[in-house]
Amino acid sequence: MKSQLDFDCLDCQIHTDSDEGEGNIKYTISGEGAGTIFIIDELTGDIHATERLDREEQSYYTLRAQARDRLTNHLLESESEFVIKVQDINDSEPKFLEGPYIGSVGELSQIGTSVMKVTASDADDPTYGSSARVVYSVLDGERFFTVDRQTGLIRTAVADLDREKQDRYELVVKATDMAGQMGGLSGSTTVTIVITDVNDNPPRFPQKMYQFSMSEGAAVGTPVGRVIATDADMGENTDMSYLIKDEEGGELFKVTTDSDTQEAIITIKKALDFESKRTHNVVVEAVNKHVDPRFSELGSFRDQTIVRVSVNDIDEPPVFHPAEGTILEVQEDARLGALVGTVTAKDPDMENAPVRYSIDRSTDQEQIFHIDPVSGAITLGNILDRETAGWHNITVMAVEADNVSQISHSSVSIRILDVNDNPPELATPYEASICEDAKPGQLIHSISVVDRDEPQLGHRYYFTLAPEATNNRHFTLWDVKDNTAGIRTQRSGFNRHEQNVYLLPILVVDSGPPALSSTGTLTIHVCGCDPEGTIQSCNATAYAISTSLSPGALIALLVCMLILIVLVLLILTLKRHRKGQSMSEDEEDMRDNVIKYNDEGGGEQDTQAYDMSTLRNLFDFPEAKSGSSESGPDLRTLPQWIQGRMSGDGGAADFSLFKGYIRKKVEQTDGDLSVPPYDSFQTYAFEGNSSPALSLSSIHTLSTTSEQDFSYLSDWGPRFRQLAGYYAPGHPEEDGS
Repeated sequence: MKSQLDFDCLDCQIHTDSDEGEGNIKYTISGEGAGTIFIIDELTGDIHATERLDREEQSYYTLRAQARDRLTNHLLESESEFVIKVQDINDSEPKFLEGPYIGSVGELSQIGTSVMKVTASDADDPTYGSSARVVYSVLDGERFFTVDRQTGLIRTAVADLDREKQDRYELVVKATDMAGQMGGLSGSTTVTIVITDVNDNPPRFPQKMYQFSMSEGAAVGTPVGRVIATDADMGENTDMSYLIKDEEGGELFKVTTDSDTQEAIITIKKALDFESKRTHNVVVEAVNKHVDPRFSELGSFRDQTIVRVSVNDIDEPPVFHPAEGTILEVQEDARLGALVGTVTAKDPDMENAPVRYSIDRSTDQEQIFHIDPVSGAITLGNILDRETAGWHNITVMAVEADNVSQISHSSVSIRILDVNDNPPELATPYEASICEDAKPGQLIHSISVVDRDEPQLGHRYYFTLAPEATNNRHFTLWDVKDNTAGIRTQRSGFNRHEQNVYLLPILVVDSGPPALSSTGTLTIHVCGCDPEGTIQSCNATAYAISTSLSPGALIALLVCMLILIVLVLLILTLKRHRKGQSMSEDEEDMRDNVIKYNDEGGGEQDTQAYDMSTLRNLFDFPEAKSGSSESGPDLRTLPQWIQGRMSGDGGAADFSLFKGYIRKKVEQTDGDLSVPPYDSFQTYAFEGNSSPALSLSSIHTLSTTSEQDFSYLSDWGPRFRQLAGYYAPGHPEEDGS
């Protein structure tokens, strides 16, 4: 079966060679659009389109055709495939799909400068005829811009585009198909072209002169005023800087640029003085920062104006000369009232009022300096000491005599010049150690000195041994000549058991003037060392080095030793005497410590028969509390004979006897040098006078005429044998003895 396609008609036909026109064959189609867009006549094989085809939507359709036996419906031939192509006609106009268009070009650009490119598209078939061939043209704005007919590139047509006159243009660009021939379709778009700025305009001051006024007392940095230059350009092309052109104005004033407003700010650079000059004319120039060299032929991109500043007069405080302060010098040993220096201040006003001086005492609280209120002469009011304070910084005030509100201050620095009034001293209490087997000439220590003075020519010190040690045979001093000295051994064979410490006096003298000196001591220890020279042990008994003693020194030494021996003997004698006196007193007081006499105890094991606290607290008698207690003392804590007295005479017991005895004992103890120098517990066994109970002493019992028989004591056992011997009837041998 073969297919037949007709591209310029709406109807097509398929046919098979076996079709003899008898109607026995049935034609069918399948595929894209079969039965909807395309239908086929079963008898003839004619294919018809049921609707208008649009090539821009679909340019071809793929179908399959079959020829079947009408009776059996069997395929007579194999299925064949065919394509129906839709032929194009010019039915689509060109369209600008990327519009609206916005472009830009710099002002004053040359003719033919490229601006931008526009593109139109045509949906027709570009391979069939001229339906899709598009050409461009300008409908509106062709005086200033042109468009390339084939490419759509827009270019400038003039060279005098000025943004300051017109900053944008609206163009209408048309695109026509069929290569612009008659009958072609067309479309258009609007193109906006913005004219960008270039720096083609210089800055301009609206005025040629500006006037300001300023007080002469205005501080440095005070703004005087603002001026501004205008620029027809925009953006960074308007950025400008300002400067002062004349030399005089540049000394007194400074100009800066406000980055936000592009204004020139004129400020005071140096204090104004009405008396010196009352009017200042300052030339201020404005200059573009970004100059385009392409437009240099247009002229200078700068402009100038005059700023006139009038100075107003005010009453000013005195001015010191020099204004930055004064430095004075005075010798450390200057006498009271000595002139240190003079400060000067002057009233700068036309009246030239007199000035009075004073010192701000907060800067000179010790009143070391005084100042003459009229002349400004500074004198010394106190003794100076450079080592305490090398500089004194004071503030001097100057006021107008007729207007004390006009006051000014000036700093005065006074340097104290050094005088040699401090002797040099050893830097530290030096100590050195040597081995017993030290060799002669061995350096054992280096010493240096300190001096509170600071001579202008520097320090120079001289070292020697003190006169009492110059002839010693043990050590020598070596002056190194660089303000240090070394100590060397003069002999060998030191013995620390004979002498283990040497005190070497060293005399140090400075260079003056006047030359001052001091003596310091170097302590040298003799130590035991191991074979490598490492110190093992040292003793600390000191012997001052002295090769010889004068007779007077020997006599004084012997007298001191004799006095010490006498003092030691006196102290020992006094101690022995007081010790004997103390022992005799102790023997007198050897008695039983019993205060309560009329109680019979229960023997040695009875500890409840009487109150032991009474024996331990002899000072704590209830009479001390009688003044504050209405019920009187507690009689239960006192011996019965005292209770009886208190109950018999109204509770008023007399303890003066005991108080006197205790006071006497206290005084004896305080005066006894043999007792410890701190509080101690003393027990006094004093019974008092007129005791109602008889004495229990066995000594007095022997002398009585009592007829009581004590022979029963012999039956009490070994413990009472001694007592029974005292009370047994007398024997002849005892009487004889």
